[in-house]
Amino acid sequence: MKKQLLAGALFVAGMAVSFHLPACTGIGLKAKDGGYVMARTMEWAGPYVPYGYVTIPRGEEIVSYTPQGQNGLHFKAKYGVAGIAPQQKEFIIEGLNETGLSAGLFYFPKFGKYAQYNAAENGRTLADLQFVSWVLSQFSSIDQVKEALDGVTVVSVSVGGDSSTVHWRIGEKSGRQVVLEFIDGKAVFYENPVGVLTNGPSFNWHLTNLSNYINIYPGAAKDNEWGDYMLAPISGGSGALGLPGDMTSPSRFVRIAYFKATAPQLATSYKTVMQCFHILNNFDIPIGVEHPLGEAPDVPSATPCTAVSDLSGLKLYYRTTYNSNIRCIDLMAIDFHKVKYQSHPLDAVQQQPVEMVKIK
Repeated sequence: MKKQLLAGALFVAGMAVSFHLPACTGIGLKAKDGGYVMARTMEWAGPYVPYGYVTIPRGEEIVSYTPQGQNGLHFKAKYGVAGIAPQQKEFIIEGLNETGLSAGLFYFPKFGKYAQYNAAENGRTLADLQFVSWVLSQFSSIDQVKEALDGVTVVSVSVGGDSSTVHWRIGEKSGRQVVLEFIDGKAVFYENPVGVLTNGPSFNWHLTNLSNYINIYPGAAKDNEWGDYMLAPISGGSGALGLPGDMTSPSRFVRIAYFKATAPQLATSYKTVMQCFHILNNFDIPIGVEHPLGEAPDVPSATPCTAVSDLSGLKLYYRTTYNSNIRCIDLMAIDFHKVKYQSHPLDAVQQQPVEMVKIK
């Protein structure tokens, strides 16, 4: 059993270096009623990988993986958690706890670097793929996470130590959001003034790169006279001409930042949740565009799941590549003293349900 679990850990870690993976896109929006919503896509353009929703009860004893097995940091859940994990329940990649703290990991290959794994320090060693579970089960604020991080050593579960390099975003229901990256083994926190995140390069690089698009604005471009010839916009939205549309991380960062900056603030958290789903429709990656011709896997989309967390209302929403219907986990309806540590497939049936319209 131990070998099977470690094999699962290494499989998920190996996903990070796959040619097909790194394309997650995240956004945070605040509603007029004060509610804060964080949303993101999860990408995996390889063969089918099962995703599940996970619950962690209060009091659950959890042991982190290390490259040697499940013999790392021991921690006991203070708060109940609901999240989404690929392959097995230990590796939550997006989740929400009962205090309204949200956390998620985004792949960050080639740009981050963890501390070197040291077997003599297994007692404080935390697998990067279990960082979200640790954060959400232990803390209710960003500042608590920052203070506690000195007491753990975050490593990759792979023997090489760098195959699953990721960075994280952590958000509070106040609307504060930070990004955490490990650079040359050191933890670096960034306050997130734009409220979005994709993958590499570093977060600071993405912020600087936004200045390359300072000329982009909402609405239509103005008429412009070139000599004796008058130029006029061909269609609506021409102020965004030049907005990058490819699938790379830098382009997606610019695009999601622009969509956030131009999104109207809606009245309620619920309306904002739906708004996030609509915005993230633009980042649902069609299967095939990330592969050489003829080599695409037989899956409907390279975006297996889109998740949206209402941090104020304590609800986790999701939809999947196999079922675009939106489903919701209400954390306030869960008794985290009694619920078990468990995982269930996001889709019981891997086929989009279709509602037939009867015409009389």
